[in-house]
Amino acid sequence: MEIKKSPKANLENKKLLFKEIGLIIALLVVLGAFEWSTKEKEVSLLDEQNQVVVEDEVVPITQETPPPPPEAPKEPILSDVIDIVDDNIKVDETLLLTTEDDNSLGVEIKEYIPGNQEEEVVEEEEIPFAIVEEKPKFRGGDQNDFTKWVFSQIVYPEIAKENGVQGRVMLTFTVNTDGSVSDVKVLRSVDSSLDKEAVRVVSNSPKWTPGKQRDKPVKVKFTFPVIFQLR
Repeated sequence: MEIKKSPKANLENKKLLFKEIGLIIALLVVLGAFEWSTKEKEVSLLDEQNQVVVEDEVVPITQETPPPPPEAPKEPILSDVIDIVDDNIKVDETLLLTTEDDNSLGVEIKEYIPGNQEEEVVEEEEIPFAIVEEKPKFRGGDQNDFTKWVFSQIVYPEIAKENGVQGRVMLTFTVNTDGSVSDVKVLRSVDSSLDKEAVRVVSNSPKWTPGKQRDKPVKVKFTFPVIFQLR
């Protein structure tokens, strides 16, 4: 079967037309390129115009004027003129010295009579219980006997019982040279009611046999715990 072509579908007839259209387009592009122009952009000079020139402050150099030198001492002026003064001074020649004794010039010496002078009281220094040579004794015994006596005299405060307060009150006291107890103080407190009761009992302690240092009665300082315990 033979294929037939339509004369309208043949592109060879339109080749010349396509060339002419291409040339026209090329000319238009070239003309547009020649006519193309760019505008210059204005550069903002605001920063340069507004820049403030700061002048450096010139500090004048000052020099401290030295103090004036001290004045030189003036030289004494020597004079050759000598003033002669009349000798008008009268000397009393009636003054006589004698080597004989004169009763009116004597000093009375009295015999020294010692008066009733108050003896200076020297306060004896307290010696700690641990270093005293002969320790104080409570009713012929030791500190354990004193502990038993204290616990036999203790009356547990009702307020402490109600509140369930118990503990160890640490006391300090002094056994004097006559065996009496004084200066009872609380070193470590538990409760005010327990503290008062412990101080009361120790302050009412019977007399001790005083401690001795070099066979001489001395004051001895004790540290003593009083234990309160509910049962």
